[in-house]
Order: sequence, then C-alpha cells, then structure tokens
Amino acid sequence: MQGEKILLGVTGGIAAYKACELVRRLREQGAEVQVVMTENATRFVTAATFQALSGHPVRTSLWDEAAEAAMGHIELARWADRILIAPATAETLARLAHGHANDLLSTLCLASDRPKWLAPAMNRVMWANPATVANVALLKSRGYQLLGPDSGEQACGETGEGRMLEPTHIVDQLGKWHLRSSAMQGLKVLVNAGPTLEDIDPVRYIGNRSSGKMGFSVAEAAALAGAEVCLIAGPVHLPTPLGVRRIDIRSATELLQCMLSEAPHADIVIASAAVADFRVREIAKQKIKRGPDGIHLDLVPNPDVLAEVAKVQPRPFLVGFAAETENVLTYARLKLDKKNIDLIAANDVARPGCGFDANENALTLISRDQQWHFAQAGKSELAGQLITQVAALYRGRS
Repeated sequence: MQGEKILLGVTGGIAAYKACELVRRLREQGAEVQVVMTENATRFVTAATFQALSGHPVRTSLWDEAAEAAMGHIELARWADRILIAPATAETLARLAHGHANDLLSTLCLASDRPKWLAPAMNRVMWANPATVANVALLKSRGYQLLGPDSGEQACGETGEGRMLEPTHIVDQLGKWHLRSSAMQGLKVLVNAGPTLEDIDPVRYIGNRSSGKMGFSVAEAAALAGAEVCLIAGPVHLPTPLGVRRIDIRSATELLQCMLSEAPHADIVIASAAVADFRVREIAKQKIKRGPDGIHLDLVPNPDVLAEVAKVQPRPFLVGFAAETENVLTYARLKLDKKNIDLIAANDVARPGCGFDANENALTLISRDQQWHFAQAGKSELAGQLITQVAALYRGRS
C-alpha cells in the first residue's frame, strides 16, 4: 500500500478505539491516512489522538469555515485513493444507503467516485435486523465493499456476528485487493471448506482436524480473480473473505443439502472440505454417561458429497481435494475416477508443516491426463496459483 491515500471515516461506536490501531497499521504499510470523524465518534476517541497517529489535521464538521471556504469536502473527496469507514455503525450504513449528506463523512462519500470500504460494527441483533440487511444489500449493489463483520463477544456482553473486524485483518484484506485479476470474471464459483462435525449426543461429536484455512484461501483467491463466490463453511473460526457470500453448516448431511442447492447455479465447484466419512446411526437425545466398559458407537457411512454433486445437471466443472497420509497420488487418482470429477488437488497431510492446522501446504493438481505440482508455500499464495490453473483449464475446456 506504499503511497496510497486512504481517507478513514470514524463513526460513533465503541469500536472507534480500534480505528487508532488501524491508522497505525495502515501507515506501517506505507499508506498516507487522513481521518474524518463524525460528531458522535468524538465522544469515544479524541480528534487529537487521530491527528497524532495520522500526522494530519482531523476534520469533524462541514461547518469548518477555514476548510469549507475552499470547498474542503470536495478536496478531500478528490484526494483519496480509497475511502474506508471503520467502524461503520448501523446509522452510518442507513444514511449511506439512502444518500444522505447531512455531515462531512456522508457528503464526502456522495462527492467521491473512489472505491469505498465499510467495516461494520454493531450489536448482533442490529446486524441481523431486516433494515440493516436491506441497507447492506443496497450498498453492495452500488459498489461498496464490506470488510467483516466478525463474530464473537461484543461490548454489550452478547455474543454473535457484528464485531468490527480486527485492524490487522482489515489491512490484510485491503492489501490483498491489489492482487485482483479477471481470470474468473463473470464466473460463479462454489467452494466448501473446513470440517463437518457429526453429533453423538448433545455434548459430543465426531470431527477432524481441518482448520478451513485452505478452503477459505481458495474462496478468497477466486473472489480476487473476479468470480462471484459462495463459500459453504463447516464449524471454523475464520473471518469471511472479502466479497464472498458465506453459508455455515455443521454436518455432512447439511453440507450435501447446501451443495445440491447451490451447485446448479455454479460454473465451478471446488470442494476442499474435510467431510466426515461416518456418522452415528442415531444421535442420543441425552448425554451418554461414562461407564467402566466404555461405549460402542454404531456408525454408518455419510453420503459422498462430491459424487452426488457430480450428478447435478447442468454439471459444473468439479475440483476435489484428497488429503492423504500415504500413496498420495495413487489414492488421489482413484478418487478422481470414483467421484467422476474433472480435477483433484492432492496433498500429503503427513508431511511436516503442511495440511491440517498448518499455515502452509503443497499440492499436486491432477486431471485425467496431466498433473501440475505446486511447491510448499503459504496457503494464500498456493490458493492463488491453484485458482489461476483452474481458471485456465476451465476456459480451455469451454
């Protein structure tokens, strides 16, 4: 972000304190930052704090005679390369959605044709309110990009979706957007990621070690390549990638239902989820008590999600994943044929530093008659390479 000019709008929510670190992080990445605060934002953090952190005077009002004598709001709107509002409260989203211009920040947004980014922050019920949902949809349709929100504990003491994304994640997402391309422009891509958890009783389940990092990186890379992306995610604690529509599921059965619903609308399906092979025949209604002889679980096979998706008409271009601990390429080729898919990405999860729980991976992409090896690298970098290759193969087939 070296030399990029960021206009940061800070609005009146408790998360305004996070904007202080955000300014510092943006400047660390080489960006120049000017801050505009709403009147309510100044009740949480002082303008002097942001002036010290940004190195620029802070604007708080349209009624600044010295600045507005020279049409300062227009000057600021033209100065910025991007406008970022963090935190973006429910009130701010509503005013922007309906074109209000009754303070400096909303006026700037109306007067600017630069890319605009929003980091929402509010109570979980406010975020889920139909009015907010409608405002967000309207803003997205007009080109606003959303960063978050995150899910977790909130200042009000409740837990849920609506937390402002952490400053490090916001800066990371802003930086990655420079990597966007048109390799998948106009395509609809469906990705699944993470584990499935199969309940045994109300407190226990069968699961696996998948963190979801690889699949989330693939979804992000597809979005950066211009695709319209839907991500179906198992139970993981990862922020939704920028520009990605997310559906959360828990079990293999739920995953199959979502995949069969979404796959007919997709051009490409990339299935990286670690789907549990088995589930208990019948989930106990009460907690199973511990006894001296242990317990015996009656397990039945889960549906083969990708094989079922391969039967969908019209059939999308299908990419599977094979996480193996031995005979990796042999087993991957068997899965390619058995599931009737176009490509399979094989990875050795027994390799140190790769696969489950790790930040790096190494893949071999296999088709019916070719294979491509991607050396060990960070999952984000690897996902970018994978998406580039998948896009080329899809375009070539088409």
